[in-house]
Amino acid sequence: MTPLPPRAQVRRGPGLYGYDRTLTRLGLAPVAGADEAGRGACAGPLVVAAVVLPLGRGREIDELADSKLLTPAARERVAGRVRETALDLAVVVVPPDEIDRGGVHRANLEAMRRALARLAQRPAYVLTDGFAVAGTGVPGLGVWKGDRVSASVAAASVVAKVTRDALMEQLDASHPGYGFAVHKGYSTPEHQRALREHGPCEQHRHSYANVSAVLLKETG
Repeated sequence: MTPLPPRAQVRRGPGLYGYDRTLTRLGLAPVAGADEAGRGACAGPLVVAAVVLPLGRGREIDELADSKLLTPAARERVAGRVRETALDLAVVVVPPDEIDRGGVHRANLEAMRRALARLAQRPAYVLTDGFAVAGTGVPGLGVWKGDRVSASVAAASVVAKVTRDALMEQLDASHPGYGFAVHKGYSTPEHQRALREHGPCEQHRHSYANVSAVLLKETG
């Protein structure tokens, strides 16, 4: 983790754009935010987005917030605005078998590095939600609840969530019976019942405890 420079102070009550503006004011632009969707799901891909937003008066995105605080309709609107206005944007999709091979945290870190590397312009500073990401070649900071205090991280969270939800709806059509379009691969009671009834498919993360328990029961 590379902390903010000593003279950098996020002003009290700066709003969602505070971190991004502070870094830009210090000459650490472009600032990229990165976040993921689907880390806690037991089925479907992990999706990571990296976003560089334009800053300045009148360039804020209406309704921008942590994706978890927005309705599905609001997320769609905000994701559209992010895609229209972002100076740079990259998305990485990690399939379930890759998550199973190295674990979700390792897959998450690698996907963030890949997303940041795919940006057309190398960022000068990186903000991520919760934990810092080493190996990007640029300074960065993991911010607690970053998707609620950094505009670029919030934008990345929205793009990642909307992208993943669309993928899960596609998987629902090709893998009927699991309810992927409804629960998006998370371990809801309905999903658990479908797992027990149909068994895991290739879109399930077989290394996850609830999925492996069903597999063991099937083979035992």
